[in-house]
Amino acid sequence: MPIYKDPRQPVEKRVDDLLARMTLDEKVAQLETIWEQKAKVQTPDGRFSAEFASKNFPNGIGGFARPSDFRGVTQSNGAAGAAGEAVNRDARQTAEYVNAAQHWAVEHTRLGIPILMHEESLHGYVARDATSFPQAIALASTWDPELMTRIFSVAAREARARGATLVLAPVVDVARDPRWGRIEETFGEDTHLTTQMGLAAVRGFQGPTLPLPADKVMVTLKHFTGHGWPEGGMNVGPAHVGEHELREIFFPPFEAAVKTYPVRSVMASYNEIDGIPSHANDRLLNGVLRREWGYRGAVVSDYYGIRELVTRHHLTDDIKEAAERAIKSGVDVETPDPEAYVRLPELVREGRVPMALIDQAVRHVLELKFESGLFENPYPDPATAEAKTATPNAIALAREAAGKAIVLLRNEHGLLPLDASKLKRVAVVGTHAKDTPIGGYSDVPSHVVSVLEGLQEAGKGKFAVDYSEGVRLTESRCWSCDEVKLVPASVNRRLIAAAVQTAKKADAIVMVLGENEQLSREAWADTHLGDRASLGLVGQQEELAKAVLALKKPTVVVLLNGRPLSVNYLAEHAPALLEGWYLGQETGHGVADVLFGKVNPGGKLPVTVPRSVGQLPVFYNHKPTARRGYLFDTTKPLYPFGFGLSYTSFDISAPRVLTPTIAANQTARIAVDIANTGSRAGDEVVQLYVHDDEASVTRPMIALKRFERVTLQPGERRTITFELTPDDLALWNPQMKRVVEPGTFTIYAGPSSVDLKNAKLTVTG
Repeated sequence: MPIYKDPRQPVEKRVDDLLARMTLDEKVAQLETIWEQKAKVQTPDGRFSAEFASKNFPNGIGGFARPSDFRGVTQSNGAAGAAGEAVNRDARQTAEYVNAAQHWAVEHTRLGIPILMHEESLHGYVARDATSFPQAIALASTWDPELMTRIFSVAAREARARGATLVLAPVVDVARDPRWGRIEETFGEDTHLTTQMGLAAVRGFQGPTLPLPADKVMVTLKHFTGHGWPEGGMNVGPAHVGEHELREIFFPPFEAAVKTYPVRSVMASYNEIDGIPSHANDRLLNGVLRREWGYRGAVVSDYYGIRELVTRHHLTDDIKEAAERAIKSGVDVETPDPEAYVRLPELVREGRVPMALIDQAVRHVLELKFESGLFENPYPDPATAEAKTATPNAIALAREAAGKAIVLLRNEHGLLPLDASKLKRVAVVGTHAKDTPIGGYSDVPSHVVSVLEGLQEAGKGKFAVDYSEGVRLTESRCWSCDEVKLVPASVNRRLIAAAVQTAKKADAIVMVLGENEQLSREAWADTHLGDRASLGLVGQQEELAKAVLALKKPTVVVLLNGRPLSVNYLAEHAPALLEGWYLGQETGHGVADVLFGKVNPGGKLPVTVPRSVGQLPVFYNHKPTARRGYLFDTTKPLYPFGFGLSYTSFDISAPRVLTPTIAANQTARIAVDIANTGSRAGDEVVQLYVHDDEASVTRPMIALKRFERVTLQPGERRTITFELTPDDLALWNPQMKRVVEPGTFTIYAGPSSVDLKNAKLTVTG
C-alpha cells in the first residue's frame, strides 16, 4: 500500500509521499474547482458522468463548488451568485451525485485523490429542505455563543450527510456601513462580538480538533479583509483603513480563529486596501496570515476573485499574469472554475512561478483532504441523508434561536406581552407577515412558518386573526434575480386603504415592515445590486404605518430586515417595536412566542442604528475627536450598540475591580452584580467595556471586551466575574508593537454601550 493511502501514517508523511508521485498537471488540478463548468462532468439532465469527467479532467479535480445545485445544467449567470429561482438537488440526489463524482475521482484517476466538496452555510446549510436558522446578524443579536455552536453543529451535520466536507462560512467581517447589502451576513460592527461568535461557529462546524469528526465540516473564514467597510457602502469597494484599524478592528476575528482552532481554509476578499487587492496582497496573505500568525492552511479565492484582478481592479489585462500575482501572493485555490490557474503549468515551465510554490499550495489542499478524512471515507450515505435533515430537534433549535434573536426596541405602557385572553380579534398587516423573507444565502426549507401562521396557531380557540397585505415592497423577493422592481405607489395605496379597514375591526394589530431579500443583498455584479444610499423604509411602508397608527389601537410593529433601518417615525410613535432581522424558517413561531410572553425578549443590537445616512459612520467605538456635532441635528443614534429591552427589569452594579492594580503581564478580575428586579424571568446581557485613559496612540472611547447572557428568575441575583487579559488591554504603539502601556483604564459595565457604570484599573510598568 502506498504511504499516502495508509491511514496509520502521519498526515505530513502521506502528503510528502503523494506530492512526490504527482505530475505538474496533477498538482495544478488540485488547485482548481468547478462550478459553471460542471457541464463538463455531467449529462444534460445533471447526472454525473465518469466518461465526461475523464475526458475533460484527466488529471482529476481539486474541488466541486455547491454539489447541491444544478449548475451546469440550465443554471448560469456568469457571476458569483446563485441562479434566479432555481430548484436544487434534494438530500438523496446530492448524496448520489457526490458519490458518483467521488467514485470517479478515487477509482478512475491515476492517483485516486478524492474531491473536496464545498457548500455555503451562512445561517444553516444552504440546500433544499435544510434547516434555515436566523440570518447571521440576527444570530449576533442573541449574544449567545453557546447557541451559535449548537446551530452550526446542526448545519455541519446536514451538510456532511450530503457529502460536503468544507463550507464557505463563517463570515467574520466586521461591518461598519449599514448601506452595504451584505451587513446581514455579518455579526455586526464590533470586533469582540464578531470574534466570539466566529469562534463559536468554528466550534460548531468542525469542532476543536482534527482529524475531522464524521458529522463535521471544515470551515472557511471569510472575507480577509476589510470587506465590511467598503467605500460608499458599495460591495467590493476599496477599504480605506490604516494599519492600526486593520490590526485592532478587522484582523482579530481571523487571528483568533486561526490561532485557537485548526482552521484550514481562509478566503481572500474582493476589495483593495491601500491600492492592493487582497487576491494580490502578499503582505496580507503571506506576511500577516502565514508568517505572523503561523497559519498553515489554504487560502482560497472568492468566486472569480482572480479574474477580477483583470476585469475590476485593472492590475493587468492578462489572466495569466493575474494567476502569477495571485499564486505568488498566497492564493492557493481558484474558485469557482478553472480560468486563471490553468495557466500555472505554463508559468512554471517559463520559470515565472517556482515549482516549490505550486508544491506549497498543493500541500495545503492535500493536508485539508487528509485531515478531513476524505481519503478514508469520501462517500455519504444517500439512504440516511434526508433523515439527518431538518430533524425535530433542529426545527426546535431554529425556533429557540428566532426567539432569542428578537430585540425589543420599544414597549410603551407595557403593551407587550399581549394577553390572549383579552383579545377577540387580531389584525396582521404587511406583505411579509405572510410571505416570509429569510435572508440571503438561503435555499428553500421544507416549511417556513410565517408571522401570520404563528399568530393563527397562537390564537386557535382564543381569538380570530384577520390578514391584510398593507404594502407590497417588490414585485418579487428573488434574492438571485438581477432586476428589482418596486411595486407602484398606486397599488400600495389601495392596499393601505384595505388594511386600515381590516385594522379597524381588531382589538390589537401586528404590523410587519422592513425589507426582503431583494432590498438588502450581496451586489455580486454591476447588473445585480444590493446596496442602498438611504436607510429608510422602502416604498409606502411609512404611509401604511401612519395610517394604521392613527387608529390609536394597540399596535406592535415587527421589523424583518437585513440592514439597520432609520425608522425614526416608528421609534417615536409605534407603541411597541421589535427588531427581528430575518428569523429563519421558524419566524412566525419566534415572533408569536415573544408577542405572547412565552419568550421574554433578551436580544441586543449588534450594530448601531443611525437616524439617517448623514450620521454615517456611526459605530459606537469611535475615537475622541469624532462626534463633535452637526448644525441642526444630533450625533446621537436612533438606537445604540448593545441596546435591547425586556419584559422585566434588571439592575446591573458598577464593576468591582477585584485586582485594582496589576502589572502589564497580569490578568485583571472584574466582578459585576446583576439582579432581576421585575416580576418575570428574563435574559440580560452584561456587557463589559474598557477605555485606555491615556495612551501613545488614540484609543476608542469605549471598546467591548467581555459579555455574558444570563437568565434570572424574579428576585434572583448573581455575580458575574470577568477576566481581562493583557491582550484585552494592549494596543499597537507608534512603532507597531503590541504592548500594554502603564496607566489607568476605565472599566465600564451595563446593559448597553450607553447605559454604563464605571470603575478604575491601574496597570504598572
